[in-house]
Amino acid sequence: MISLSDRIEAFHALGTRLSAFVEDPNSEQNSTIKADVTLAFHKNGWFDEREVLHAIAYWADALQKPNLLDWLSNYDAAVKSTKKVAVVAAGNIPLVGFHDVMCVLLSGHKAMIKCSSSDEILLPLFLNLLKEAEPRFEDLIELIPFKLEGFDAVIATGSNNSARHFQQYFGKYPSIIRKNRTGIAILDGTESAAELKGLIEDAYRYYGLGCRNITKLYLPKDFDLNKIFEASVPFAYLMENKKFANNYTYHKTLMMMENRPILENELLLLVENASLYSPVSVLNYEYYADIAQLNEKIEAELDHIQCVVSKTNTPFGMAQKPTINQYADGVDTMMFLTNLA
Repeated sequence: MISLSDRIEAFHALGTRLSAFVEDPNSEQNSTIKADVTLAFHKNGWFDEREVLHAIAYWADALQKPNLLDWLSNYDAAVKSTKKVAVVAAGNIPLVGFHDVMCVLLSGHKAMIKCSSSDEILLPLFLNLLKEAEPRFEDLIELIPFKLEGFDAVIATGSNNSARHFQQYFGKYPSIIRKNRTGIAILDGTESAAELKGLIEDAYRYYGLGCRNITKLYLPKDFDLNKIFEASVPFAYLMENKKFANNYTYHKTLMMMENRPILENELLLLVENASLYSPVSVLNYEYYADIAQLNEKIEAELDHIQCVVSKTNTPFGMAQKPTINQYADGVDTMMFLTNLA
């Protein structure tokens, strides 16, 4: 049995190892990690080196011991009864499933992990590095290539459609089942150039594929949309990714064929649309006149919203940098796990 302090030390050691890689990714000692970063891109064209390095840098910072201690101080994570917890991991952005696995292991349980086919390199890489730091985790980590069986509880993340199947299959077990959500931003018209640049970061980090990415803007009447385009200029590198560029061309062409009004700058497409969700390369927007009425409207949509970026909510530029105590869908994963009988 691994004590809580040893578990914390292991994750801190992983953070330190990742920090060394971020500082010098081309060093000889980091060759294995570097090779897997390259392989991840060959397996999934969305996982290019820039985005994967951003994800690794995030975890290098998040796994520092003060962060871990502060987070876990809110729970009784002493091992009472080790359970087998199935984790059906998403793969829409690099390492998105790692937080769930970390919660399982830090709460003293065994993780039975079904990796997404979209992220079958990076998550196992992190787990191997973790086992190097603490070999006793070998008995608490199992990658499941086929059907999940013999588990006591489950954490599953997927689309709305897959969530329905998860509910049918896992419904009789203690479970957390997540489905589609997205991010929105509320602007008041006084945003600085730096904040607007942060807004574009929130929309297009990981090419906009994450549930915390901004897909919908709420703008005050008479907002100058040129400010959005100006803020997007530093992100021209997005078009270097063929998958993103193809999405841009496809959606632009489709909307033009449908005679839908669009605004674009050969990088992003702005579309006035009431929907919270927008496809890759497209950013929906909607004007509002009364902030109180807008807040009521958003309140009614909270089941579809993962993150709200504004001057009074998540700061601009921070949508894809949640603290480790910010849980997907607002469901406290650690509380769920530490309460398993």
